[in-house]
Amino acid sequence: MGISLTDTAARHVQDYLGQRGEGVGIRLAVKTTGCSGLMYVIEPVDQPAEEDVSFETQGIRVFIDPKSLIYVDGTEMDYVKQGLNEGFEFRNPNVKAECGCGESFTV
Repeated sequence: MGISLTDTAARHVQDYLGQRGEGVGIRLAVKTTGCSGLMYVIEPVDQPAEEDVSFETQGIRVFIDPKSLIYVDGTEMDYVKQGLNEGFEFRNPNVKAECGCGESFTV
């Protein structure tokens, strides 16, 4: 299945990488933390890790380590602005529950 980005998310990532002046894409990972157990982590990638799985969506390369892939496979990333808040939102078909603050999830 892989990962997909909406047009808005892809534009935001492209703008960010352009302003940064380097980077071949972004890494999507999960780490153990938060109320529900798992949290998304996004960071720029200058050099992919050997074990990374790579997807291209909307012209953006997304790198995922194999351990994170089982939690995020099939996820769609969007970038949303609501009032003064803005950030990535994830539509992850693997999520069984999310914490009340929306920062973490469980599968």
